[in-house]
Amino acid sequence: MADIHAWAPGQVLKLFKAHVLRRLGEHEARMTRAVFAAGVPAPEVFGEVTLEGRFGIVLTRLDGPTLRQRLRTGAMQPEQAGAIIASLYTSIHKTRAPPNVPSLRDWFAAASRVPDRIPAHIATGILALIERLPPADGLCHADLHADNVIMTAQGPRIIDWLAAVRAPAALDLARCHVTFSDLVYAPEGTDPSRPHALEAAVRFEYARLAGMSPAALTAAVETYLPILRAFALVERATNPARRAWLIQRIEATLRPEH
Repeated sequence: MADIHAWAPGQVLKLFKAHVLRRLGEHEARMTRAVFAAGVPAPEVFGEVTLEGRFGIVLTRLDGPTLRQRLRTGAMQPEQAGAIIASLYTSIHKTRAPPNVPSLRDWFAAASRVPDRIPAHIATGILALIERLPPADGLCHADLHADNVIMTAQGPRIIDWLAAVRAPAALDLARCHVTFSDLVYAPEGTDPSRPHALEAAVRFEYARLAGMSPAALTAAVETYLPILRAFALVERATNPARRAWLIQRIEATLRPEH
């Protein structure tokens, strides 16, 4: 969605590609400002610019490899990376969401308006599910994975706050599952009962930090899986076979017996 360029000393410019709507870039700038002000380990926003018709955000320069790069080089094992992500989740979820962060309903309603991405009957079913869920004012990143964590000398920092939302903590853990089990490794040739090693490590450590049993955490996450699977139809599920598989999983969850 964007290119990153050196800017002033200690700063970078996140310059969105020409096809990205300006309102999305402006929304990310607002979300990043809000969570930084709330004390979350996010970059600071120094300003907004337009270059050759493209919108950009001036941010803190965060020096260091991503968590994914640490994993790829073998400098870190999945158990260690999972513990870092779980700790970051805990920090985020202890933060009350700033007022301008959208509610879960508004967040999904906006996603469902993207043309030709979410079938109408699924969008209707997901919105009805959200209405039945208890309201929550907690903060969720909704796209926290190893590429969105930069390992700086001052500690891990979280980037890409475009999808920030007011929701229960289980929503973030559901996103973790969808990212690794539904998008990265599914549907071909995988056993859905065996989670990816990094997701398993995240869940184990998060349950420990939250004082929850793994079974209780799994039950909470299950509730939010159809919402995140539907959201994935907008963002990443462009492969026809994968889209069909996700739609089938969502429809099965939304049937009356569930």
